[in-house]
Amino acid sequence: MLDTNSMPHVADIPRVQSELRPDEVAFWFQGEETTFAQLNSRANQVANGLAALGVTADQRVGYLAKNTAVYYEMMYGCAKIRAVMNGVNTRLAAPEVQFILSDAQVRVLFVGPEWIEMIEQIKDECPHLEHVITIGGDHANLPDYTAWRDTQDDRAPGIETQDDDDVIQLYTSGTTGLPKGVMLTNANYRSFLEQAGRLDWASYEAGDTVMNAMPLFHVAGVNAGMVATAQGSRSVVLPEINPAEILDLIETQKINHAFWVPAVILMLSQMPDFRDRDYSSLQQVFYGASPITEDLLTLAVEVMGAKFTQLYGLTETVGGGTYLPPEAHDPSWGKLRSCGVPYPATIVRCVDAKGDPVPTGEVGEIVIQSGFVMKGYWNRPEATEDAIRNDFFHTGDAGYFDEDGFLFIHDRVKDMIVSGGENVYPAEVENAIFGHPDVADVAVIGIPDEKWGEAVKAIIVPKEGTNPTAESIIAWARERIAGYKCPKSVDQIDALPRNPSGKILRKDLREPYWEGQERRVGG
Repeated sequence: MLDTNSMPHVADIPRVQSELRPDEVAFWFQGEETTFAQLNSRANQVANGLAALGVTADQRVGYLAKNTAVYYEMMYGCAKIRAVMNGVNTRLAAPEVQFILSDAQVRVLFVGPEWIEMIEQIKDECPHLEHVITIGGDHANLPDYTAWRDTQDDRAPGIETQDDDDVIQLYTSGTTGLPKGVMLTNANYRSFLEQAGRLDWASYEAGDTVMNAMPLFHVAGVNAGMVATAQGSRSVVLPEINPAEILDLIETQKINHAFWVPAVILMLSQMPDFRDRDYSSLQQVFYGASPITEDLLTLAVEVMGAKFTQLYGLTETVGGGTYLPPEAHDPSWGKLRSCGVPYPATIVRCVDAKGDPVPTGEVGEIVIQSGFVMKGYWNRPEATEDAIRNDFFHTGDAGYFDEDGFLFIHDRVKDMIVSGGENVYPAEVENAIFGHPDVADVAVIGIPDEKWGEAVKAIIVPKEGTNPTAESIIAWARERIAGYKCPKSVDQIDALPRNPSGKILRKDLREPYWEGQERRVGG
């Protein structure tokens, strides 16, 4: 169970667990095991090594690599000297990586072999970057992480950490404007761990095994390992999403708890042996970060037999906000499309443009007040003031509360389609279409329409061997949602563009239709 009294700061987690269970396994990665004693000792080495390179409090340390267990040595090592771990999205192009490294003023960068060439190309354009250390792979001119770490002193650095210290900085996806660095503090994480620890989804036993498959530049990936190590549980880290490997590891490593975004659950469901695997060890599945259709959720619950909990939150809220408990996944509750109820010490509201709460059942912008709301955006005071108003973080998501206090999310406010004066939310239409027997995946966008302003368009990925007609898709939807919400046209595509957290990149899908138009949907 989570005990934040003995671990008030992130840096305390490996120290306390190394005292409680030094020889138990903290991380498993590609067959290699790291004990809690090793985790703490190595975090000390990282801390002392970074300090020797001149890293001081509040300075950012970059990580550009696939998932590895050593990430957590680095993260805890940074926390021990009041430095900040800054994971960088591995899918970004060189100019985007250069922007983040420069914006964060990263002094030391840990980089995987796949990105060394990129870093060499942009290094001179990153004025603060002084040291590059490789994670695996031989390089004549750059030090290897393991060799560098193992030459450092493994004693605690003896620095007193503070509540307001930034410990993690993650960048928003930047679908509109430049990416912003989200500053998450010790106090933010303590609030998150305290509240999550009062809920079943985050209550593990020491020795339980947790799958850590989400990318470590995503808050869910960071949290998966931190929540596990804070409770003495064992994390199985995957380098990247691989549905076949996920199914294998569930069986061979006896996975008890796992977080997957809906896109990963969809991938798993499409594996030919999905129904034939052994899920007997799997106790809990948590999912979130993007909408999920009822048909996919029902299938996953039926096949895996685990307790499912939906989690709604954002990077700016350490991933916290609301949760849909397992019992509410019973279809008779009528809550399958809800993202649940607020965390124990969190206030969630739906508000109008003036910031006033809207009536039950009416759609408004979702705002969150909690101890886990970010300190702010790095060097973006105006953006911070715009996002946090009257002590509430404005999410940009549109939703409503039902009469039972359950939150339902339609979509991003900016993704809302206004057709003939009616508001249409893509997720609602996608949910209706997804159950079509020939549809593997679907996205809904608004496109220009002279009569209605915007028209609803569905873009589908057909199931292998099928070629559904637009008429059949529209007729299917019309049986399930109001006529004005149904798509007026349907296109087919091989795969939907998604960001690393699984969210559909509707902006990319809209771009060809809005080119040259004065009105732009979604910025």
